[in-house]
Amino acid sequence: MANTAHPISKQTAYLNVPWEDAYGYAQAVRVGNEIYVSGQLSHDDSGNLVAPAALDGRGAPEDFSAMEAQMRQTYVNLSKVLAQFGATLDNVVEETVYVLDVDAAFAAAGKVRKEAYGTQRPQCASNLIGVSRLAMPAQLIEVACKAILGPGADA
Repeated sequence: MANTAHPISKQTAYLNVPWEDAYGYAQAVRVGNEIYVSGQLSHDDSGNLVAPAALDGRGAPEDFSAMEAQMRQTYVNLSKVLAQFGATLDNVVEETVYVLDVDAAFAAAGKVRKEAYGTQRPQCASNLIGVSRLAMPAQLIEVACKAILGPGADA
């Protein structure tokens, strides 16, 4: 049986941080009016982690007091990626928040998410998942999402 692949048109977004080339991925991919955003971290424009967690002798975070600062920067980066497609957090329909400490994330999330989305009740489905490790040892949070552009958005 012949392979009859049906190619799709994709647009990609990057933030020009070192791990995009090292790992080999795009920060986001747009297909039609849907945007799939890779897990965003709390880094600055140069790729330096913002508010990295202090690490213990095993290389694991000692505490989770930087959760709010990391979460805030992560949403800033998420907004930058979405903006490359003319989208904002208002276009997000689902987000998945990966955290090392669920209690610390809950303590920060209400405040930070409401600020980021600009409303008391962000209008997106949200999943909060506790994990044992993220890509970078000093990272406490990562946010991935799916966004939808409205009718009339240029493809």
